[in-house]
Amino acid sequence: GFCVGVVEKADIIDGSNVKAGNLLLALPSSGPHSNGYSLIRKIIEVSKAELNKELDGSPISELLMAPTRIYVEALLSLIKGSKVNAMAHITGGGITENIPRVLPKGTKAVIDLNSWALPPVFKWLQANGNVAAREMFRTFNCGVGMVIAIPAECKDEALTLLRNAGEEPFIIGNI
Repeated sequence: GFCVGVVEKADIIDGSNVKAGNLLLALPSSGPHSNGYSLIRKIIEVSKAELNKELDGSPISELLMAPTRIYVEALLSLIKGSKVNAMAHITGGGITENIPRVLPKGTKAVIDLNSWALPPVFKWLQANGNVAAREMFRTFNCGVGMVIAIPAECKDEALTLLRNAGEEPFIIGNI
């Protein structure tokens, strides 16, 4: 058998409701997730990294292999309780390629790179691979696993719903 999902046309989240002034919320990643491993392997090889060396209280190998976070329960809770205009899972292509995919023509995301701290595993990758910042954001999630566009007036409600679902959301920018 198979399952078919049904959604009312008005409830489809396809990015068409994104407007100037929308806020961009982010949910943290647990590490590289499953992206950028060709570059990660090259960095390990070139830097002759000692993977059992500790970084931020854990062996580097554990930080690099942390399981991918799954956001579905928190997102379903958010969608049920608040307005969501778009969602971008930050996968291959990183932040710079995944967010624009959900934006309507004529809009752009303005991301405040100071709104979150680059997690230690990504700082390690950047330093050991001598990777330019632009390449970091194109290849890796850099600590941001999911980005959600919401109307600004829904900010408090959305943050509360996500926190109640066990997430640690933060605002990374706007449209």
